[in-house]
Amino acid sequence: MIRSMTAFASAEGTSCRGRVLIEMRSVNHRFLEMGLRCPEDLRALEPKLRERLEKRLSRGKVDISIRVRDGLGEANLSLNKATVRALFTLERELLMLQRETSAGAEPPRSASTFEILNFPGVIAEPEIDQGAFFEEVLAVFNRALADFVDTRQREGERLRTLLIERLDAIQRIVTDVRAWLPDIRTALRTKLETRLAEIKTTVDSSRVEQELVLSLQKIDVDEELDRLESHLVEARSRMDSGEPVGRRLDFLLQEFNRESNTLGSKSVDTRTSQSSVELKVLIEQLREQIQNIE
Repeated sequence: MIRSMTAFASAEGTSCRGRVLIEMRSVNHRFLEMGLRCPEDLRALEPKLRERLEKRLSRGKVDISIRVRDGLGEANLSLNKATVRALFTLERELLMLQRETSAGAEPPRSASTFEILNFPGVIAEPEIDQGAFFEEVLAVFNRALADFVDTRQREGERLRTLLIERLDAIQRIVTDVRAWLPDIRTALRTKLETRLAEIKTTVDSSRVEQELVLSLQKIDVDEELDRLESHLVEARSRMDSGEPVGRRLDFLLQEFNRESNTLGSKSVDTRTSQSSVELKVLIEQLREQIQNIE
């Protein structure tokens, strides 16, 4: 199973404090990294969020945003009358103190209604069951995470199709090169024999055969083709394993590239040279896609 590291998901739900909106988005990253933006009183949930994330994902930089739209409403707000009375008492005492110490000075300005309402403790908010609130937020997060994982899997299936297309193209190149090898060897043997004949000197036939064998060994790419096919089998097997495959596929790409380079360096035929170039293009396309795989 292949999953993309790029995804977005969101979920919304109710809580005892109002509507909870959670958004999750991720991009490529070598490891799993979580970033969290949320109200300060929800910071205590970060370890639980991280734990649940790590159970479902293995790679990617995941940014999580949690917003709470206050739904308590004006009907649930009330004045803390004791605090307001205490403020008024302090204001009167301040005025009396000013008259005693600064006769003739302009009296201090009285606090406005807005300033009084914004004083800490003046507006009494209803008590919230913090434990219940946390559970409600976690329930919304679980739904967002499930949708997030599904999105990564759907995108992963699209990537899998692209990868299979390119692996099939590599297999076709390997098959073609194998089919060309007998003709390439025959052409090389004929070319070497013609050159020796042009020299018009007597050369020991065993020596000629030895030189031919050495020349053919230098251009032999059977092992490279065998390894390419082995890597193709391994790549397909990994993609069907149901485990995160990004790192393993990235390693296999290095092996693909190594065999492609060797194929190009041993080439004495325009067809195999062109095949080496086509392999490099396909490998680079694979690399671009695999960088996005978990």
